[in-house]
Amino acid sequence: MDFIESLLAAHPLFQELEPKHLHMLAKGAIEDRFEAQEYLFSEGDKANKWYVIRKGNVALETGTPPDGPITVETLEAGNVLGWSWLLPPYRWAYSARVIAPTQVIVLDGTSLREQCEEDHDFGYELAKRVAQGVVQRLEALRQRLLYSHPKGL
Repeated sequence: MDFIESLLAAHPLFQELEPKHLHMLAKGAIEDRFEAQEYLFSEGDKANKWYVIRKGNVALETGTPPDGPITVETLEAGNVLGWSWLLPPYRWAYSARVIAPTQVIVLDGTSLREQCEEDHDFGYELAKRVAQGVVQRLEALRQRLLYSHPKGL
């Protein structure tokens, strides 16, 4: 097992993934670093990567109102972002701007989509894990809305 594969194996989202599926997930993955104010991706661009944040902070942003983009959520080490590689039209729904120097594992979303088509068991496993991540993100949003609204929802 190589270094990136071992990092992914330890991540809660990928724990208990079959060894062959873990190997498929890690195939082509790289480590990368970004400085504050750099963008991992921009809203509307082609989505072909999946990111696991190892260190740092990333703001998910949308739109460009008169005062600039709106931060939807801030993600930190341990979070996974960039689900759009899996679902048509394969375009980023948000922008991801680095807040503090950030280290990520970058997974090849295009290759993963192809592997999901070839091995439906692998595709089903990834789809369940992506759905789990989306549900967690929606629950976090619900909690923020409940506690930020004066009378709750």
